Amino acid sequence: MKLEYSIIKLKMCETFSIAYGAYNERKTLVVTLSYAGKKGYGECVEIDYYGIRLQDFVPKLALLQSELALLSIKHPKEFFLWLAGFSLPSFLLSALDCAYWDLYGKLENQSFIELNALPDLPKTESSITIPIAPINEQVRKIESSHWSKFKVKCKSLNIEYLEKLNTLGKPIAIDANASFTVDDCLLIQKTAWVQNFSYFEQPLPIGQFQHLDAGKFALWMADEDAQNQSVLPQLSLHYAAINIKLMKCGGLTPALDMIKKAKSLGFKVMLGCMTESSVGISAACALSGLLDFADLDGANLIANDFAHGSFVENGKIILSDAPGLGISLF
Repeated sequence: MKLEYSIIKLKMCETFSIAYGAYNERKTLVVTLSYAGKKGYGECVEIDYYGIRLQDFVPKLALLQSELALLSIKHPKEFFLWLAGFSLPSFLLSALDCAYWDLYGKLENQSFIELNALPDLPKTESSITIPIAPINEQVRKIESSHWSKFKVKCKSLNIEYLEKLNTLGKPIAIDANASFTVDDCLLIQKTAWVQNFSYFEQPLPIGQFQHLDAGKFALWMADEDAQNQSVLPQLSLHYAAINIKLMKCGGLTPALDMIKKAKSLGFKVMLGCMTESSVGISAACALSGLLDFADLDGANLIANDFAHGSFVENGKIILSDAPGLGISLF
């Protein structure tokens, strides 16, 4: 098996502002696994607030290139166990795991959905992200959009803003990116009309979830607090939903297990994304038949997508019927 990789700059369609900062571009690492004339693709992005620098992955990829050259094709779950022996960061692990599922499916002439006997129809539509901006600008974007579901970013709690969004009568979620205070959350979860919002995502910094009550009015959703399935039992009294991201948990293989575990504990499950190309979005879309919520707009937010596969159009998740993850590059 042959491993190749490249680092590409993704350019945003507009300045993207969240509580962690604003940016106009992202760097993404695309890995390619080749065997017997077939190619599989995976992706991970550079995220400063996660401490992810793609250049740090280059020595690990150099080591893997020689190891993979000697490796025979095996089932993707066995391949994931093999990868686990290298103690890779979850972002890089995800790129390799997804690339291998794409390659393996192409070699077997079966899609990821067929290989795992998953539902082949998405259960929900994806939201589109509304970046931090003055509330009138956010409202204008929502009212002029062809999408039906929205995730509104904010940097702190402003009840008047929430009241204005509530009057729109649309499915709207609030993503605080850990910018709320404990007092903010205590107020929100005892306010009945906040039930009109789809969910409130990661309101507090990591580890402060003990202040949240899953039995109150707000549907709290864990993002950074839900890194992997081992933490889920301790979150169940505080969060009603979790946001799984492939790069955060390590790829499609652990995501399947995490979804199963989350469902068994009564969580609603969303699959989210970073700002990424259709390489990463195609992998995430393959799980859409298992989800209660989806936030898979990453490729819609960039101006220089370079891949074909599954995609999201005005919120509707369109699954590729091609083998593997259905990914090809322009």
